Amino acid sequence: KSLIGFVPDHYALYEKLTAREYLNYIADIYEVSQEDRDARIKEYTELFELEGAIDNQIKTYSHGMKQKVTIIAALIQDPKVWILDEPLTGLDPASIFQVKECMRKHAAKGNIVFFSSHMIDIVEKLCDRIAVIKKGEIQAVKTVKEIEDSGISLEQFYLKTIGDMRK
Repeated sequence: KSLIGFVPDHYALYEKLTAREYLNYIADIYEVSQEDRDARIKEYTELFELEGAIDNQIKTYSHGMKQKVTIIAALIQDPKVWILDEPLTGLDPASIFQVKECMRKHAAKGNIVFFSSHMIDIVEKLCDRIAVIKKGEIQAVKTVKEIEDSGISLEQFYLKTIGDMRK
């Protein structure tokens, strides 16, 4: 578990805590050193523009701000595997860009970033490898290059793989 950071679709936060208290609590669970947690909290709160709100109770946050705290909490221990379920929901365009950049940087460091999304255009631009899942079963795993080389779009590949749901 210490190697995994998870961003759920429906998160549960301790809303009476401030974001800083919550992030420190998560860092304690993962035994993150004080030096590393302070650096990561500073880096991510600046990145997601939460500096002015980090010491406010989470219950005062918008949905997007809560999503940002959830993302930071998943990264606080610098996990080898980062799993995100629909991570861009509720975020403003600047934050969406930052999350995508975090995903790219995390993968570039040799880590695994696994995320689910129904936004095929983002998947196509962000991913190297695609797994299509239907009813909890993996239907296909391909690289984006393999799909492109086949002459069809990712959207067409997806629809072909799951079968036309309208039939």
